[in-house]
Amino acid sequence: MVQLSRAVDPAEAEVVRLSPAGRRARLAATAVVLALLLAGTVWGTDAHFPFGPFKMYSTRAANDAPVVSTRVVGLTGDGREVRLSGGEVGLRRAEFEGQLPRLVEDPSLLVLLADTYAEHHPGGPQLVEVQVVLRRFELVDGQRTGAWADEVLVEQELEVGP
Repeated sequence: MVQLSRAVDPAEAEVVRLSPAGRRARLAATAVVLALLLAGTVWGTDAHFPFGPFKMYSTRAANDAPVVSTRVVGLTGDGREVRLSGGEVGLRRAEFEGQLPRLVEDPSLLVLLADTYAEHHPGGPQLVEVQVVLRRFELVDGQRTGAWADEVLVEQELEVGP
């Protein structure tokens, strides 16, 4: 009778055990992460993500609360609106909305959006003003009513060249 030799499976290699100091270090790291998660859950804001709640996913609006859509527009000399949001200036909506507090504090930053638009659209219309507009869509029982209202959150006049 011929006996086949059994090949050693690499998955069955010797188990390496943690030292007591290694176990304590891992337990301490776990405790710190859990404490940060707990503190972020109780006192945190979106700015503390991933240790704070990401309110977009952790809260729910009432069925009759208006839905707010933020947009950025440039105005031409004759009053026409030119869309600057939606990737027209290299910023995605979420990136832009994250900067709203800075824009409200310093509206002159809107000039950068107008400059970027002019670079990307050299033949486009000349802008005289940039606005951040909040459009509130009305809901009744969670359904759109078709009614909406615009509110200019921040605006910046632009220097118009000769």
